[in-house]
Amino acid sequence: MLSRRGILLGAAAVTTVGVAGTAGVVEGVLPGRPALQAALGLNGEPGRVPDIAPGPVETGSFVSERRGARTGWVLLRPPGAEGARLPVVVALHGLGWRLDAFQPGGVGIPQFLAAAVADGVPPYAVVAPEGGRSYWHPRPDGEDAGAMVTDELLPLFGRRDDLDVARIGLLGWSMGGYGALRLAGLLGPGRAPAVAVGSPALWSDASAASRSGFEDEAEYREFTVTGRQEDLAGTAVRIDCGTGDPFYRDVEDYVDGFPSDAEVTATFEPGAHDRAYWRRVLPDQLAFLGSRL
Repeated sequence: MLSRRGILLGAAAVTTVGVAGTAGVVEGVLPGRPALQAALGLNGEPGRVPDIAPGPVETGSFVSERRGARTGWVLLRPPGAEGARLPVVVALHGLGWRLDAFQPGGVGIPQFLAAAVADGVPPYAVVAPEGGRSYWHPRPDGEDAGAMVTDELLPLFGRRDDLDVARIGLLGWSMGGYGALRLAGLLGPGRAPAVAVGSPALWSDASAASRSGFEDEAEYREFTVTGRQEDLAGTAVRIDCGTGDPFYRDVEDYVDGFPSDAEVTATFEPGAHDRAYWRRVLPDQLAFLGSRL
């Protein structure tokens, strides 16, 4: 039989292991960090959509040969910019998003854009196209949403008198964050001088990559941005990822892979892979892009 002292010592040991285990999970040493951080309420305050009237919202679509599908788009302009020829930021959505995420009742991007310009950020337009579930790169079935952006969407808007697509910014979240980094590397700093991403879907290990976006390890290795940070030489890069995000450690590794002289701004603060966190960092991301366009 156990003595009372033995039981107390055993309980203390279990408590110590439990505390150490919890700390290890939160610090990312042990698995389960995102779920535990959310359960403990350690993801910080949610971002709030500004209480401000958004600017004009325009929608449309075109038949994309690169995607093999009719492709919708949303164009956002800040208030007070009527008649002005604006530079453009192309925003790439995450997996499973619908274009209504870019409407005033969605993530809040029209309101955040309006607030940014009201605070002195140089005005620009935001264009968000549909990209399906393709991860914005060539897929085995022939779909290529990334080429849709560069070869079809930009020429389409380049024919307008109210938009200037000679130099663009790129913005993206999750799947779209990966896509924005990839397209910025393909376009180069002369065409895409700035890119800002939230919680980009990145994997340090090709075997762990999502099979919804990459058929196998070979496809991931062909189109990954990890290990190819030099493609962004001369491009201003901003990366925000919450510490409660499942991509947190892989994004940290990606940031660490940039040369020391690269223009990279990276933040890792409490936050999950959700709109509450993305809304919190959007003001800084929009200001970052506006100051470089």
